Amino acid sequence: MADSRSPLVRFGRIGRRKFIKYGSLAVGAGVLSACTRGGGETTTSSATGTGSASSGDAIKVGVMYSTTGTIAIVEKSLQDATFLAIEQINQGTGPWQGKQGVAGKQIEMVVVNPDSNWDLYNQMSKRLIDEDQVSCVLGCYTSASRKSVLPVFEEKDAILYYPVYYEGNECSSNVFYTGAAPNQQITDSIPYCYENFGPKGFFIGSDYIYPKESNRIAKAELENQGGQVVGDEYAALGTTEFITIINKIKQAKPDFVLSNLVGDSIPAFYRQFKDAGITPDQIPIMAYPTTEEEIQAMGPEYAEGHYSSFNYFQTVDTPENKAFVEQFKAKFGDNRVTNGVMEAAYLQTFFMAQAMEQVLEAGEEITTATLREATRGQEFNAPQGKVKIDPDNYHTYLYSRIGRWQADGQAEIVFATPSAVKPIPWSQALYKGRLCVHPAPDDRSDPTQETGNDLPVEYLES
Repeated sequence: MADSRSPLVRFGRIGRRKFIKYGSLAVGAGVLSACTRGGGETTTSSATGTGSASSGDAIKVGVMYSTTGTIAIVEKSLQDATFLAIEQINQGTGPWQGKQGVAGKQIEMVVVNPDSNWDLYNQMSKRLIDEDQVSCVLGCYTSASRKSVLPVFEEKDAILYYPVYYEGNECSSNVFYTGAAPNQQITDSIPYCYENFGPKGFFIGSDYIYPKESNRIAKAELENQGGQVVGDEYAALGTTEFITIINKIKQAKPDFVLSNLVGDSIPAFYRQFKDAGITPDQIPIMAYPTTEEEIQAMGPEYAEGHYSSFNYFQTVDTPENKAFVEQFKAKFGDNRVTNGVMEAAYLQTFFMAQAMEQVLEAGEEITTATLREATRGQEFNAPQGKVKIDPDNYHTYLYSRIGRWQADGQAEIVFATPSAVKPIPWSQALYKGRLCVHPAPDDRSDPTQETGNDLPVEYLES
């Protein structure tokens, strides 16, 4: 596992794969490379991401998550889930039982640590595509990091699998979005708050694009319900001092707080919120970025009685989730917890592998074009339930759930959709009737369509 105390990435061998590692230096832009031989040789033929990356005994895949810096508190868990998935694919275990590798080829990871630095995500994505010539990249957490690398993937026509709930209002031919779109998280959580807590909401978040845009959508949803926004505050990323904002919350007397704080700010806010004498019975917190990982870090007594809206919780009752939790703990330690974003990182790795297998079994090479077309429409029995990549908009059918945090740090699921919800990338509270539809085959033209109509809730058939 990576040493979380240092921005240099350190790995041992996992299975038969060869690792190529880059660790971001604490000073910023430097990149250190090292190589441990362990798998078959890899050859590539294109620096643009459109050429073959699978002509040898292995398939190169970039893995780009921060294991140091302010976002590492959760982002390292995405890397761990990705490692587990790739190990299972290479060894033919878990959901990949009965196979070994992808059509006989091992996946070779090229692992980078951008150190929670948006500029380094951009630099490292260029390096992965141009120098390492990976077939695709699994990675990014914040929208700031995704926005930093998006121009690189679009310019070079390479593919990013992005596993995090986000603010939507984006639909790229070069990204497969496997975290929640607004209608799979915000659209259900705000009516739940209005109906169960009251009409007055106080909105807080970290000061960058995702919290601000998600809160903009959530505020529009609340106002559409007839509710009222009584506060809207943002703190610099990594802030751990919230007394001023908490005092404003006390003065505003909201019925609930909607939190889009991320990273190290989450434990600090919850602790200070409780220490200020505010209980969940008085003012409950509904959060999007708060997962089992942050609750374990802060101590469950600080989150007990508050809420999160996610597609997955560790307490989801499916055979696939029971196996996932057991396998994750067996690999990384019984004290570890699973969470919604790492589950998305896990399932997207199988989407990728299934698509690669489809390409290779058809006798084709893995290129951006072939991988893109093979990924659209992929289905997988994930820990959260059956999910699917929407073939039109490259987002994912996901369950919508709300959990109330308990004394053991786990969630009691108080709301869940009957099956996975069809993703709508554009917030319908802000852009009524706007759709994303990529042509097949994708010619990378503008996929945006304006219908002006109310879009019905659609579910994936079980």
